[in-house]
Amino acid sequence: MKTLKVLSIASEAVPLIKTGGLADVAGALPAAVAPHGVAMTTILPGYPKVLAALGKAKALHAWPSLLGEPARLLGGKLGEHPLLVVDAPAYFQRDGGPYADAGGRDWGDNWRRFGAFARAAADVAAGAIKGLAFDLAHAHDWQAAMAPAYLRYAGSALPSVMTIHNMAFQGHYGADVFPALGLPREAFAIDGVEYHGGVGFLKAGLEAASAITTVSPTYAREIRTAEFGMGLEGLIRSRGERVHGIVNGIDTREWNPEADPALAQRFGLRTLHKRVANKRALEAEFGLDSHDGPLFVVITRLTWQKGMDVLLEVIDHLVGMGGRLALLGSGDAAMEAGFHAAAARHPGKVAVRMGYDEALSHRMQAGGDAILVPSRFEPCGLTQLYGLAYGCVPVVSRTGGLADTVVDANLAALAAGAATGVQCNAVTYGALADAIDRTIALHRQPDTWRAIQRAGMKSDFSWGRSGKAYADLYASLVEAA
Repeated sequence: MKTLKVLSIASEAVPLIKTGGLADVAGALPAAVAPHGVAMTTILPGYPKVLAALGKAKALHAWPSLLGEPARLLGGKLGEHPLLVVDAPAYFQRDGGPYADAGGRDWGDNWRRFGAFARAAADVAAGAIKGLAFDLAHAHDWQAAMAPAYLRYAGSALPSVMTIHNMAFQGHYGADVFPALGLPREAFAIDGVEYHGGVGFLKAGLEAASAITTVSPTYAREIRTAEFGMGLEGLIRSRGERVHGIVNGIDTREWNPEADPALAQRFGLRTLHKRVANKRALEAEFGLDSHDGPLFVVITRLTWQKGMDVLLEVIDHLVGMGGRLALLGSGDAAMEAGFHAAAARHPGKVAVRMGYDEALSHRMQAGGDAILVPSRFEPCGLTQLYGLAYGCVPVVSRTGGLADTVVDANLAALAAGAATGVQCNAVTYGALADAIDRTIALHRQPDTWRAIQRAGMKSDFSWGRSGKAYADLYASLVEAA
């Protein structure tokens, strides 16, 4: 069987650069598809962190002008797999994050930065660089979405996949940016890159790609509706059977409670009793009262999408029912202030840490009894998968990948031993309060609670099945090309 060569085009990938779940997927995908006859090369922008990790790298190509700025293509490794880096200092050598400055203000030229990155990736995918050849291009989210469009308008027959990690982020810019993108005039059309009178990066990729994937089957159905399609539901419906839902996996080497160096006490399915040491350690770390009552944890961006406004309303109820809350996150300033106020109102019962700390997130999954994920929409979600692996029972809204990966602890599921968490039907005060009440009631039944934990820990959310699904999709597209 021929090995397929795939170029994965992403704006971030662990362990080099991460702001969200996209990085986890892009970092894990090369190893996930390798057992299924796919050799994947990842291409990333040359942010300072990426270049520092790359070290001394060989320059494979140079662009005198990449949408107006010089750039080089560097070669290296992402773990055991090939890595390419677009080194364009004017675009990517900046202090701050990939998409915004240190103060959180969006870089004003992201359209040019990621347009240039996508253009470079399209050149590489199409075989324009000597010594590099690929059978398929796989673009992730709006930052890479122009790559399939560049391939299309260059007349390339190379098949491509466009993955939507979150439909809410689309990369929509004014029509004035179009001339600088280097596309032919006919590309500015309703079946091209034009979107509501401007240029839509994600929209362009969805139009041009051979196939579209989302990161869960339920989200693939949801984005066909006005509620979740964010204005692109008509386009998604028009692509019909070319839209696929493939659930994300998790890296079971990084997320393994039996071998996790971040934990106070390692544990596993057969040593679940050891888990309590992590709860005691987490209580101490957050300054929470120490007792056997339920400890809820939250690890998230503090945004409307994540339902954090409703959680703020429900905190007093959670505490009143005997629960405690440890939160790690950052985001909306008003929400940050609200959670700080809740912690001041309930000392020893509510504690917050603003920012992100990877090691602390591991300790929270290992020490919390339940993890709250009340998202209004969630394409896949990884937090609940980490919770399942660590015996931290997910309490989730019934949407997207949350609905696909967590089995509600209803009577039938409990009787069958299949329940892995608690679902709520809506992101409202009443629905979330009811889900918290159900969780606390289950926690008061030790045998039932342990059964839920064990069922979650037995779940297989490694990349095995998902990697094969991507490989099968790639093979079908290459065969049809």
